[in-house]
Amino acid sequence: MSNPLFRLEGKVVLITGSGGGLGFAIARGMGQAGATVVLNGRNTQKLDAAVNTLRDEGLKTHGVAFDVTKKGEVEAGIARIENEIGPLAVLFNNAGINLRAPLPEVPEEIWHKVIDTNLTGALLTSQAAAKRMIPRKHGKIVNMCSMMSELARATTASYAAAKGGLKMLTKAMALEFGPHNIQVNGIGPGYFLTEMTRPLLDVPGFNDWICKRTPMNRWGNPDELIGAAIFLAAPASSFVTGQVIYVDGGILATL
Repeated sequence: MSNPLFRLEGKVVLITGSGGGLGFAIARGMGQAGATVVLNGRNTQKLDAAVNTLRDEGLKTHGVAFDVTKKGEVEAGIARIENEIGPLAVLFNNAGINLRAPLPEVPEEIWHKVIDTNLTGALLTSQAAAKRMIPRKHGKIVNMCSMMSELARATTASYAAAKGGLKMLTKAMALEFGPHNIQVNGIGPGYFLTEMTRPLLDVPGFNDWICKRTPMNRWGNPDELIGAAIFLAAPASSFVTGQVIYVDGGILATL
């Protein structure tokens, strides 16, 4: 029998931006741990396909489409989950984008789009979830931070600013929600192979640079993020809050 500290039976878990990539892997892991998972995204066709894939695997799965940057859609989506599926126990703020541009020439629209999706979107969904969790005196919020909550690379100023801000928002939410028995933490992935990042393997020199920069000498696989995600969503982390767990193969430990 698996340890109940790491089980999620009876818990409704919403993962934003989970139609593919790391969000989908986390959703699958949550479902395998017993949760009822709610997938989210803006592309309804992609979202439906992801829901059907997990249902075919025998996992309790629903899909609720909304744009995390639009407050009205967020509120309506969270309300629908609470009314039709069950009380939200865990919110995983995963929705995010990265639009690259040299810092001196970053267009204002790119800056706002990245900040709005990665940072403001997490705020809006957390506000909608927390106002329901607070009266119940129970809940968990996990934010998808990044290595770039700590580091920066050329052409990623918008993304680094958003993820650095998300790290600090995680701490601020932990402070204010803690008295209501709501734990708020973050996960900071390193370089993981997904459908979005796989083309980088063909960029001359980039794969070698990543492998040399990472003490484990390789990229991460999406499934390797599941353990940290389940820990932060499960009873095992009941006294852990305001933290970011970096799952990066050791990059942040090196110079």
